[in-house]
Amino acid sequence: MNADLQQRAQRIKLAIFDVDGVLTDGRLYFLTDGSEFKTFNTLDGHGIKMLMKSGVRTAIITGRTTPVVERRARDLGIPHLYQGREDKLAVLDELLGELGLHYEQVAYLGDDLPDLPVIRRVGLGMAVASADPFVREHAHGVTRARGGEGAAREFCELIMGAQGSLEAAQSAYL
Repeated sequence: MNADLQQRAQRIKLAIFDVDGVLTDGRLYFLTDGSEFKTFNTLDGHGIKMLMKSGVRTAIITGRTTPVVERRARDLGIPHLYQGREDKLAVLDELLGELGLHYEQVAYLGDDLPDLPVIRRVGLGMAVASADPFVREHAHGVTRARGGEGAAREFCELIMGAQGSLEAAQSAYL
């Protein structure tokens, strides 16, 4: 990890995730009855749980609304879920006011243009490898993994590594 990312990650108290293209591969699956399903990566889920256990708060902000995301957030224990919110920067401001945090204490992982205002505003704004090229260009860093394929886990481990909690989290399984 480069020195700039490490320094930014050390200050993080809240990690925020987009859903489509970040926690999923970005594809939308619709059944004939109109219902929707998404696939999530279990490595990402465990990374988010480890991050929360290390003391970093978590949130999801997504422009779409679906019960599948509500269930995934509940299953992972993510306490702050904002669905159907196109203006993600406004949501960020609400959340920071509620939690008493500052922009530099926030990390965000996104993939597309609606994520860019938040990526540029927070202390650690990152894009997944499969993100739009313009978004990758303006992020502080880009994961090696693609969205839905371990990018969130990589993001979580980057933060934990910078904060010195990753080794203990991993060692608990030895």
